[in-house]
Amino acid sequence: MANPKQLALELSEAETMGADSAGFEELLLQASKELQQAQTTRPESTQIQPQPGFCVKTNSSEGKVFINICHSTSIPPPADVTEEELLQMLEEDQTGFRIPMSLGEPHAELDAKGQGCTAYDVAVNSDFYRRMQNSDFLRELVITIAREGLEDKYNLQLNPEWRMMKNRPFMGSISQQNIRSRQRPRIQELGDLNTSAPGGAESGPEKPHLSLWLEAPDLLLAEIDLPKLDGALGLSLEIGENRLVMGGPQQLYYLDAYIPLQINSDESKAAFHRKRKQLMVAMPLLSLPS
Repeated sequence: MANPKQLALELSEAETMGADSAGFEELLLQASKELQQAQTTRPESTQIQPQPGFCVKTNSSEGKVFINICHSTSIPPPADVTEEELLQMLEEDQTGFRIPMSLGEPHAELDAKGQGCTAYDVAVNSDFYRRMQNSDFLRELVITIAREGLEDKYNLQLNPEWRMMKNRPFMGSISQQNIRSRQRPRIQELGDLNTSAPGGAESGPEKPHLSLWLEAPDLLLAEIDLPKLDGALGLSLEIGENRLVMGGPQQLYYLDAYIPLQINSDESKAAFHRKRKQLMVAMPLLSLPS
């Protein structure tokens, strides 16, 4: 197990930073970059054929740009939250909500006037796409995230102003895309893991809710809900190769979770988010199960 004193010190330092989650996100970004640099093999992938949805027109310094918003059942859906919950998350600048997307390669096309332009295909989950059709808010959010994703991936500068094409669901042709074939689902409930709390369910410390998901092929993230706490003072955290053990101050909480993955405990980081009252843990993985 990792040294609990060392982890407790990291918790105390992280929660005193200026921005509530800045310390954790910096650690997460650093860990993610190191893992990507260390990767020597490409993840297994499969080809999908996205279905047409709608097309938006914008531009860059190089000319007209069209973004084909497509959909596929092979793309995982985002978390099932209401628009009100999502709006609150965005207003509070929370980064826990993500919309899985597949960003296709640019392809040269001709517009209606025969002039050259560039088109990109962006695919989302089919069920989420149908939900998005009935919501201007979700549609605009997806277009914004797609535009920003294309800018990051291809080093572009796209005009944030856009116009939806009428009677034209896509520009050019929609090509097949490669996506990671081994999508591991987010573990939403604590019951999915072998967890325990001393004293049983009717007495002793409370067993907090735990959420786990793979942020990257070699990076596991955890969120532990601790609504009774205002900070990390008194929290203890121990991480082994396949176990996470957390204790709360005054025996308010206790969590002992078996995780069926090999965790790099020496590189694991944690921070307490005061506003959300959550302990967030970033755990690099030594290997993934086949």
